[in-house]
Amino acid sequence: MSVRRLDKVQPDSFKFTSDNLAWAKETIQKFPKGKQASAVIPVLWKAQEQEGWTTEPAIRYVADLLDMAYIRVLEIATFYTMFHLSPVGKKAHIQVCGTISCQLRGAEEIIKVCKNRIAEKAHTLSDDGDFSWEEVECLGACTNAPMIQITKDVYEDLTPDDMHRILDEIEAGNKPKPGPQNGRQLSAPIGDLTTLTDPTLFDGSRLMSKSSQKAAKAKPAGKSRAAKEKPASVKAITADKKPALEKPAAKAEAAPKSKAAPKAEAGLDDKDRPEALKQARSGGPDDLKLISGIGPKIEGILHGLGIFHFDQISSWKKREREWVDGYLRFKGRIDRDQWVKQAKALAKSGGKKS
Repeated sequence: MSVRRLDKVQPDSFKFTSDNLAWAKETIQKFPKGKQASAVIPVLWKAQEQEGWTTEPAIRYVADLLDMAYIRVLEIATFYTMFHLSPVGKKAHIQVCGTISCQLRGAEEIIKVCKNRIAEKAHTLSDDGDFSWEEVECLGACTNAPMIQITKDVYEDLTPDDMHRILDEIEAGNKPKPGPQNGRQLSAPIGDLTTLTDPTLFDGSRLMSKSSQKAAKAKPAGKSRAAKEKPASVKAITADKKPALEKPAAKAEAAPKSKAAPKAEAGLDDKDRPEALKQARSGGPDDLKLISGIGPKIEGILHGLGIFHFDQISSWKKREREWVDGYLRFKGRIDRDQWVKQAKALAKSGGKKS
């Protein structure tokens, strides 16, 4: 990105008109107290609209209005190319997109018109001071290339003749209609449809005739009779294997019983339950959340079971781990996460992760 600097010739001062000042204050109030600096871009843009370009006095004025350091507003003005740091045409500053899509679609011809009608070099005022132009990066309407931007308006699908006409209208004090200049609707295709044009796609003529529909229905009917016969033959074939077929059904019936009576609720007095404390030792409980796999909710459940310290968990045998695993319905997670190993390390380090 090229270095952008303020113009060497600057006006003595800048001040918002009463209407623009009221607009700026209303805009600033849209942001929370202490965040007024967030309004810097729209307020600076309003200053440029009033002055025609972004001057050094305008930058200082906006900084004071927003209680910002001058350098912060200068950084914004020099970073965004939407802010013109030198005088531009009083009637229009033309920004011509010069990136690949517009180049391929005739941007060079548009630039030639600007050179002939305005000035040979970019960022140079026309003899009457009414116009200026520059080449910019992508303006974001590649489908409608080539295109230009004048202040907030974009003009797309341009030809050299369109460019001459736009300049003539502005010169006469009129505002050309923005948007595509070739009759296109937004970015829609130009001209008639070229795909999905066969009327039979939409008039229903591709649907089967009634006679062919009846014939089609008749074929599945034969298949359905065959399908009805199939279960009977299967039943006959498997009749002798009835006991073998009943075994999976018996297992399926047993499954809900195991879910209906979870081990967790029935085993609080189980001999495999880990040894519990009535309360944490002096100094308070250890931070069990340091063990990977234990969050605040699980820590609370463990406290309810009388588990408060790393050394308690580090001493769990297999049967005790299985009991806690079943109570928490973890399905083996205690061993997978290696709670005992983690607890031993934390107990040894005094509760500090290595």
